[in-house]
Amino acid sequence: MILKKTFALLAFLCVHHAYAQTKCPVIPMPASATIATANDKTIITRGVQVRVDRKTKATQVQAVADFLKSAIAKLPELPASTGRGQQILLVIARMQDNNPEAYELVVNTQGVKISANTEKGLFNGAVTLLQLLRNEKGQLQSWVIKDAPQYAWRGFMLDESRQFFGKEKVKSLLDWMAYYKLNKFHWHLTDEPGWRIEIKQYPKLTTVGGIGNFTDPKAPATYYTQAEIKEIVQYAADRNIDVIPEIDMPGHATAANNAYPEFSGGGSKGHPEFTFNPAKEGTYTYLTNILREVNDLFPAHMIHLGGDEVSYGNEKWNTNTDIQALMQREHLANIKEVELYFMQRMSDSLYKLNSKMLAWDEMAEVSLPKDKTIIYWWRHDKPNTLKMALEKGYTTVICPRLPLYFDFVQDSTNRHGRKWSKLYNPIESVYKFNPLTLLPADGNPSLIAGMQANLWTETVSDTKRLDYLTFPRICALAEICWTAPDRKNEADFMQRLQPQLKLFEAAGLYYYDPFNPNIHPEPVPKKKTVSDYKD
Repeated sequence: MILKKTFALLAFLCVHHAYAQTKCPVIPMPASATIATANDKTIITRGVQVRVDRKTKATQVQAVADFLKSAIAKLPELPASTGRGQQILLVIARMQDNNPEAYELVVNTQGVKISANTEKGLFNGAVTLLQLLRNEKGQLQSWVIKDAPQYAWRGFMLDESRQFFGKEKVKSLLDWMAYYKLNKFHWHLTDEPGWRIEIKQYPKLTTVGGIGNFTDPKAPATYYTQAEIKEIVQYAADRNIDVIPEIDMPGHATAANNAYPEFSGGGSKGHPEFTFNPAKEGTYTYLTNILREVNDLFPAHMIHLGGDEVSYGNEKWNTNTDIQALMQREHLANIKEVELYFMQRMSDSLYKLNSKMLAWDEMAEVSLPKDKTIIYWWRHDKPNTLKMALEKGYTTVICPRLPLYFDFVQDSTNRHGRKWSKLYNPIESVYKFNPLTLLPADGNPSLIAGMQANLWTETVSDTKRLDYLTFPRICALAEICWTAPDRKNEADFMQRLQPQLKLFEAAGLYYYDPFNPNIHPEPVPKKKTVSDYKD
């Protein structure tokens, strides 16, 4: 159990002499934050005018202005006056830092000015302003903040195949991601327990494949219609978040094979009908048709194809005569090479759709176009796989089980989540993680796109447990993705974290409290019907 810490008042963090580098009550910590004039205060009300500089004509900037105005109007911490006064000005201007997400935020007696290279930078500045407004209750000090992210990829993955949470919970999660400047939502929509995305050409994928979840294989079908997908994707885009769907293959295909068994490659006792059939030409046509519909729904044009853990259920490949004929015809030495052959072909299908192919680190073994492929390194116990991906020149997202799997428990007293040889993922471990320490001596740091946390949902049978595992670790994730290692300070972070818990409480989240873990006891998940956990 984490010992309680003694904290100074948050206000103390913000009272420093003019232009002194100071601690800013924002998560993630900005690159530079100073106070121009101590004791000066600028009052911002809920009715403040948000304007776009007249020389800035991009419609996306107006969308940022509309988002900011709407968000400010809902802040209970601000005075309600709508009278004339200070304003907030958004400006597209060339910044000294050419990072497309960089911004500068200046507060003075006239109000607030946010400048950035792009609308993405303006959005980041807007989020920083929202946090300042909440922390300072609308009475802003004369901040001068110059900021840009360490990594372009700042992600969170939610598994909704094993448990389905619905669009309102997903939107809430997107709101919190945006609040902490996370910008990639990896949506695990298909797996063994259920298929959660409507495909119009193959309706049984949802009406049949959508039946069941990890704890109840007979639960009524749950899934997202294409209209709901579009709604969520737009909601995310309005918050500077790309949504990346995962359509798992050639393994983890049980739900799809329940719907269309003619494309099944068999499975094993523990994982029945686990694979697609790599020897059947119709399989490639079927899956390409699915990917075409998926690609049309997600404007980021990045689709994750899984590619992991195929050995869990490919034993029938050894005896399937069609697969044996494929191996002979294509000179494939073993069924591992069959798997790589399958992924090569499906990657080619994605590339023809003008989409990038994303996959788990098992696919680092495949030779694929470096500019069209992103590898996710998740097996923390296989550093050589990371080395291989980087040596091949693959852009890589870092998401190791330790410490970035959020289905792992976060407290020594927790009993219902995962551990790895007695190791687990407390918030301190998340915060201390630095992927640059994993690089080989000759490694190229520019190939590390960034990081993400993954929340698999075998033990997450309701939103209460989802909240408990996500909050407040999502704050530590945000800071390690955004803030340079030399700016990180764990004690300072924990000070800035404490006010966030009040926000979680006000929002009705059942969060884990690292300062007093007994306040919210660990939620007990429903009894599971499958004994295997994703490793």
